[in-house]
Amino acid sequence: MSSTDNKETKVELGPVSTGSDADEQITKPVSRFTRWYRSPLFNVIMVGLISFTQPGVWNALNSTGAGGAQEPYLVNGSNSLTFGIMVFGCSLFSILSNKIGIKWVLIIGTLGYAPYSASLYVNNRYGTEWFVLFGGALCGIAASALWASEGAIALGYADIKDRGKFTGIWLGLRELGQLIGASIQLSLNVKKEGRGKVGYTTYLVLIALQCLGLPFALLVSSPHKVIKADGTRLKDPTLNKTVKGEFKKIWSLFKRRQMYLLVPILIGFQWNSTYLGIYMTKYFSVRSRTLGSLVSGIVATAANVFWGWFYDRQSLSRPTVARLTWAFFVVLMLGTFGWQTANEKLYGDLKAAGTPITLDWATPGFGRGFASMVILRFLNESHYMFVYWLIGAFFDDLETLGLAVGIVRSFESVGSCLAFGIGAAQVAPMVNLIIAFAMFGFTIPATSTVVYMVPERPVNLRKLEEDDGSTSTTSTSDGEPQGVIAVAAAAAKEASIEGSVVAALGSTDEKERDGVQPPGYELK
Repeated sequence: MSSTDNKETKVELGPVSTGSDADEQITKPVSRFTRWYRSPLFNVIMVGLISFTQPGVWNALNSTGAGGAQEPYLVNGSNSLTFGIMVFGCSLFSILSNKIGIKWVLIIGTLGYAPYSASLYVNNRYGTEWFVLFGGALCGIAASALWASEGAIALGYADIKDRGKFTGIWLGLRELGQLIGASIQLSLNVKKEGRGKVGYTTYLVLIALQCLGLPFALLVSSPHKVIKADGTRLKDPTLNKTVKGEFKKIWSLFKRRQMYLLVPILIGFQWNSTYLGIYMTKYFSVRSRTLGSLVSGIVATAANVFWGWFYDRQSLSRPTVARLTWAFFVVLMLGTFGWQTANEKLYGDLKAAGTPITLDWATPGFGRGFASMVILRFLNESHYMFVYWLIGAFFDDLETLGLAVGIVRSFESVGSCLAFGIGAAQVAPMVNLIIAFAMFGFTIPATSTVVYMVPERPVNLRKLEEDDGSTSTTSTSDGEPQGVIAVAAAAAKEASIEGSVVAALGSTDEKERDGVQPPGYELK
């Protein structure tokens, strides 16, 4: 045996942030408890529990129609104020999360929901109206912070291969709030067969649940403290950041086609939620409204579980998953809108003939009116999953994901603000439904374009910027933008690195590599 055979060739693999921006290897041993407490899964569960106690309970109230009130107009006005604040607040807090830290923004997001529910309680019991609007404003500030941070954590803390599952856990736990809240409401209002408002004791229980959000937020780890399964940590996105620089980044991100073409679906898809609130208050008994809230939570949870499983399937490419999902949405949504238009016309004609409708589970015709509402609730929750999965399919690093989530939430808030504003005006339910139908049709062309742009693997914009080392406005002697050349060179480098790892590990199946290890390693 030659002396060279006794020499050991050592190849050290160091992580590169193509998987989820993890690039810092842990150098000291940590306990099993610390690994669990700092794991991405634990943090996403905490975010899910926060969502359960905050927007989950808020959804439980709104799924009864008008926050449980007898008439929808005051509550719709308050909700319009909430989302009006969020139009600007979500983007602002996404910028601040990269400056002061995503955990602190998350904590701020737990402080405004309970006062809003308290305002509904005071209005329900004493008839006070100003507090509902003030509570809506507080909720708008808190929701801006929460919406800008929770989605970024759910997507940014996860590996690419786990993003569907983690998004499903986060949104599924949010629906747990609606399930529990709606169960409480139903038990307290089960004997109310006529139309009206829910009992004020309902609000006390839900307010107590919302007070748990702050303790859960304190348990969430900051990004640079998160320990992934391969022993790496995430970068701290607050390092060397300025507010002015983050404003420039969020504007640059919005100018990308993947983002601005999503604006129609962000504004238009959820318009039917306002209509559903009016629909429930106008045609359903109190106990049927609370049953509707419970069933809405069940179907939304089912949507989160199903899509979380479907989006992470390794047998289908990500572009194929995106196209199949969107085709399913379009066909089912258009069919359900047609069905609901027929229902609304029937109920409107009966009312015009002097036969007002009160749908209760003990009366004939209840199933027809109830089923269409359930399908729309399922599709609305599925839409949330789809939009967040799209963002995770395009972008990889936590900083970009945080800014992208802020943009998404801002434009969702534009749609909700306008929809609730129309809902606050005393327009006929059929008019509201037709507007919602038209708005969905408006989303189809642009969203279809985005769906056909989905890549097999997301891009780490921050890493490409670091590799570039110069702005994209400078040009080479050939007139080619230097930023474009840098991006192409970075992509070629990553491809070369990946090929080296494939040769070393003996695997040629990309999907198999995704399931076994964090994607992207460089040889040191």
